[in-house]
Amino acid sequence: MRLLVTGAAGLLGRELLRSAALRGHEVVPAYHSAGVDGGVRLDVRRRDAVREVIRTVRPDGIIHAAYRQDDWATTADGAVNVALAAGAARLVFVSSDAVFSSRKSAWTEDEPPHPETAYGAAKAAAETTIRALTPAAVIARTSIIVGSDGTSGEELRVRRLATSAQCPSSVAAEGASARQESFFTGNIRCPIHVEDLAAALLELLPSDAAGVVHLAGPEALSRHQLGRLIAIRDGLDPDALPSTPGVPSNILLDAQRTQAAISTRLRPPWEFLAR
Repeated sequence: MRLLVTGAAGLLGRELLRSAALRGHEVVPAYHSAGVDGGVRLDVRRRDAVREVIRTVRPDGIIHAAYRQDDWATTADGAVNVALAAGAARLVFVSSDAVFSSRKSAWTEDEPPHPETAYGAAKAAAETTIRALTPAAVIARTSIIVGSDGTSGEELRVRRLATSAQCPSSVAAEGASARQESFFTGNIRCPIHVEDLAAALLELLPSDAAGVVHLAGPEALSRHQLGRLIAIRDGLDPDALPSTPGVPSNILLDAQRTQAAISTRLRPPWEFLAR
């Protein structure tokens, strides 16, 4: 399959390129600013640019993973531009648990978005429009993505704060912002490993699946619990990580139905973060 991957310079994008190539796909990376070897530069906010890239690449499938949390045009309009230009290409759109708000019970695939942040609203708007434009598309909601090479946001934060706690001079150099940054004990999510997520997306790509799927880990953890597991894996002191309750936020994705339909096993954090 000739596959176009947007957001190819990001954590998920890089893993998709690696995993898709191993599976024999012909992969074309699309990036915005950070260059990717063999890729094409693309600003998804420009509808004409999206049309031209898809017309030139002529992909059989598209995995749209490009987004910016602080930019509606990239996250919402960009996804719509890709859906409008996709034509006969199989479309898989990577969405987020941010389309939901905090509650005690997990959210299922059948429940409509209920966002409480601007980023969540942008993803929800993209979901709604894509479902109307391309009913056969897959909309894959996921949660916190963790890697193995230390480049994910959570891994970088753990290393920075654990190191800062052990080296007071570095805290002084970084200033008050570093001293005030903490891991929230009241922020609960369902983390997933980037390799599991990429494998599941590539499995869904040629399948008959359509509509919303949930790709998240089977275990709920707080940001602080996740940080401790990362610290232990990396040989750092988990007790050095600063913690605070933060604003309570419990957003869980029920992925049982999706997991039963795919062969890719979505591992819990205690397993994929084992030393």
